[in-house]
Amino acid sequence: MQVLSIGLNHNTAPVEVRERAAVAAEHLDDALKDISRHNDIEEATILSTCNRTEVYCHVPDTDIHTVSDWLCDFHELRKDEVAPYLYALPNRDAVQHAFRVASGLDSMVIGEPQILGQMKTAFAKAHKNGNTGKILNRLFQNTFSVAKEIRTSTTIGNSAVSVAYAAVTLSKSIFSEISEQTVMLVGAGETIELTCRHLYRQGVRKIIIANRTLSRAEDLVNEFGAEVITLHELSTRLPEADMVFSSTASTLPILGKGTFESALKIRKNRPVFVVDLAIPRDVEPEVGNLKNVFLYTVDDLQAVVTENLESRKQAAIEAEKIVTDRADEFMHWFRNLASVPTLRELRDRTNAIKDNELNNARRRLQAGDDPSEVLELFAHALSQKFMHYPTESLRQKHDEDLLVAARELFGLDIK
Repeated sequence: MQVLSIGLNHNTAPVEVRERAAVAAEHLDDALKDISRHNDIEEATILSTCNRTEVYCHVPDTDIHTVSDWLCDFHELRKDEVAPYLYALPNRDAVQHAFRVASGLDSMVIGEPQILGQMKTAFAKAHKNGNTGKILNRLFQNTFSVAKEIRTSTTIGNSAVSVAYAAVTLSKSIFSEISEQTVMLVGAGETIELTCRHLYRQGVRKIIIANRTLSRAEDLVNEFGAEVITLHELSTRLPEADMVFSSTASTLPILGKGTFESALKIRKNRPVFVVDLAIPRDVEPEVGNLKNVFLYTVDDLQAVVTENLESRKQAAIEAEKIVTDRADEFMHWFRNLASVPTLRELRDRTNAIKDNELNNARRRLQAGDDPSEVLELFAHALSQKFMHYPTESLRQKHDEDLLVAARELFGLDIK
């Protein structure tokens, strides 16, 4: 058996492919139930964010394609459409990848903390649904522990760096004073909350939040004094927005080209800065073709992200060392699992030999045999029976590797 991670992310696949492979939150239960029908996939956890869709699983050593085939089947995708973008990481590579992802080392913005919460949610859902067991439970416990260790022992998380932070930073290239602009936030999830927080710190006070349910955005209203509207009011209020940040769980675009064309007429073509942080995308790509609309997706944020990398390189080097060491420790535990049945059988057989010879010795003592002779016979029989199978195996197989292993097992070279 092996630990396996199969998926695609912002480094391997464009947004067009990632959005088709994404597993929306409302479909995660169905996905976990569906993947559990495969007998070869003993354990599985599905992580799906705007930047990645990954399956962490416990499968037979020979089984490489079952998980990738499932991903294609579940989304009704052709294998040749997805295969060029997929990575399959076995055993230690999978473990190290999990540690790197949770620690923000594999994120678009290095060190961003949001992915850790998303990973915890993904594992909690899989665990609740009965999709995890001894291996993945241990893997994710270690994963969260490694992420915490890196946060506390390195400076990788000292500054507020996230995709939301990068989006707000990018807005400064369009507006010299973003504090004077009216901002519309579409959605009320964690990404929008982070964006709102960063905007507020930059002095933005005119914030409109559009969401399907008003109650979901109440905390943002209380903390930042934002105005909340429903998604039905989006088209009529859009002309007020100088900046639009959108991140919803919608499977279809909710902001189309026509809506922006109407808004631009009312705005008399004053520019609009739009950042689509959602996967699948909330804003139709054609919106970017409109004059005076500056549309960016999560992939476009890479340029802003790059500027943040230099200051975090040293911290990342320290973090990678922790990841390497902890991955070694996990694999030591994982490989030892394979030896447990053999060790148990060896212990059981040894105890059976000992008990049998001990009973024989007791009978001789009860019969009045000389204790010294009984002890000598007991010791001789015990050593003979302990050494019978190892000795016969070494004599018959004439295997050099087996001889080396025997010397190590019995400590023959220890002086």
